[in-house]
Amino acid sequence: MARVDDYVNAGKIAREKLAAATFNDIATYSGFEPEAPAKFRIPFLNRTYQVGYPGFEFSDAVQTDAEVPLQEQVLILHYLSALKATEPAGRWIAYREIPGASFYFSAFVKRAIDPLKKVFGKNVSAFVEAASMLKGKSIDIGDAGFEFRIFPKVPLQMIIYGGDEEFEPEANILFDATAGDFLSPEDAAWLAGMVVYRLMALSRR
Repeated sequence: MARVDDYVNAGKIAREKLAAATFNDIATYSGFEPEAPAKFRIPFLNRTYQVGYPGFEFSDAVQTDAEVPLQEQVLILHYLSALKATEPAGRWIAYREIPGASFYFSAFVKRAIDPLKKVFGKNVSAFVEAASMLKGKSIDIGDAGFEFRIFPKVPLQMIIYGGDEEFEPEANILFDATAGDFLSPEDAAWLAGMVVYRLMALSRR
């Protein structure tokens, strides 16, 4: 598990890379909405952040004194610093198919697939309700499936196959084929896990 110092260092490196890019290029490549005079408006899960330029300091757009988790900051900074013109391909792949992802596969399953299946596999209606609260788009796969655009250019799909007396529940998470252009395998796993855990939190409300 990464230490706080690791996140701080990762954030510093990403900020240094981003500081060398123009505000307009970051807005264009990321797909996030710019706010005058030099801020980005970044909806993330069920919160909205403001990120300043060129220092890339974070604040909550609604509750200005609310903490922005360091791990979320780093993930957003990594996405912003990809600086790629790539658009989603509309072709869905398994996590293993992201270049370099095999090494992180067991962590991805533990962090995202297993909790998704455990919490929602026998409670599909709770998944549907929580996914709708997170502004997921319903898709016609499995017993319930939703597409999420947490980052504008990295859509992902989460699918539940509900269990019964005869079959155990199953879950799957798919990524757009271009996900590796914007996120490392580790970041892709963290993103999926963050979505799952936010869905779990919403289902308890």
